[in-house]
Amino acid sequence: MTELNLPRPIGFVLGGGGSLGAMQVGMLRALDERGVHPDLVTGTSVGSLNGAFLALEPADATRRLPEIWVHMTRQEAFPGGVFSQVRTLRHAKTHLFPNTGLAAIVREHLGEHTTFEDLKLPLGVVTTDVDTAEPRLFRSGELLAPLLASAAIPGIYPPVEHHGHLLYDGGLVANVPMRQALAMGAKSLVVLDCAFPGQIPSPPRTIAEVLMYTAMISMRNQAVLEAPLAAAEVPVVYLPGPVPMRLSPLDFRHTGELAERAYGAARVHLDSLDVDGPGLYGGPGVKVVSGTENEW
Repeated sequence: MTELNLPRPIGFVLGGGGSLGAMQVGMLRALDERGVHPDLVTGTSVGSLNGAFLALEPADATRRLPEIWVHMTRQEAFPGGVFSQVRTLRHAKTHLFPNTGLAAIVREHLGEHTTFEDLKLPLGVVTTDVDTAEPRLFRSGELLAPLLASAAIPGIYPPVEHHGHLLYDGGLVANVPMRQALAMGAKSLVVLDCAFPGQIPSPPRTIAEVLMYTAMISMRNQAVLEAPLAAAEVPVVYLPGPVPMRLSPLDFRHTGELAERAYGAARVHLDSLDVDGPGLYGGPGVKVVSGTENEW
């Protein structure tokens, strides 16, 4: 085991991926055990939610996040069955689920009127501006609306209007917001990507799963393109996902197993690293097989 020579400030970059965000719980545990802690955090979609919990109480996050995830259910995050989804779609015409369940999760675990300024670490929440199709980064003011917007996958959740802008999920344009972390001053990055870097979702069987699957394909391709660009400037430690496990990004029944598998994969990766200047240490599209890394 070698000491990770990561220049500070260290930016943790948390990507989106629905229920696969449980992997970030295990990744954070492995990083904490190695003494790798963030100075700032950026997040998109479920990564912005995990990032907010991390930035609120970084010293306690590895205890609190598993407790939050173990009680998470699909009904809580995506309320209603098939008929309810049809009714929502017929009424709203743009999405299958209301974001009321997601808003309740944020209020319960982060507070009703918590602001970015209340957090102990700088946090950047990435959304997509509908008018410009460009990423919009939020770093101040109340947390709730930007978090809901950051997770507003088109067709799944409604867009969010905030400060005169109509916003969708940041994963459309920056699912692993490395550029945003660099803009916030990070001199090294640790990327916690859960859009199946080593994880293949099960074949989609419903319209909701089709929407999630296609969004995640786009998310992964962004990371493949952007990671080398960031790595040309700073060290980028890119944590792998666990060995493949087929499940839907809407399925919350395996969060404990996902976290544990991701913890094991992250430990193996971190223990083998020798960081020596800018470069990509790991990367999207890498899976772990019997303790070794291979390209898909």
